Amino acid sequence: MIQVMLPQQLRTLAGLGTAVSLDLKGVATQRTVIDAIESAYPMLRGTLRDPSTQSRRAFVRFFACGEDVSHESPDSPLPEAVAAGREPFLIIGAIAGG
Repeated sequence: MIQVMLPQQLRTLAGLGTAVSLDLKGVATQRTVIDAIESAYPMLRGTLRDPSTQSRRAFVRFFACGEDVSHESPDSPLPEAVAAGREPFLIIGAIAGG
């Protein structure tokens, strides 16, 4: 069971609490986590990645075990601690400004 922490605005949109627990089949990757989130919470489709290209949205970042994994391949396995549910997979809304 993998634990996913979503930004507040997405938790509000989906009517969720602090964390989402997902039971993934197969290897835990960014793609399988996002697929599971979008399947369980259809109202979040398109908020984390572009529906056409499946690319991560520019102002969304993914963290695993304290490391930014946003620019890694979406099919790379997540760290074992995240896959086992001992560490959360964090989805963070990035902030930009000038």
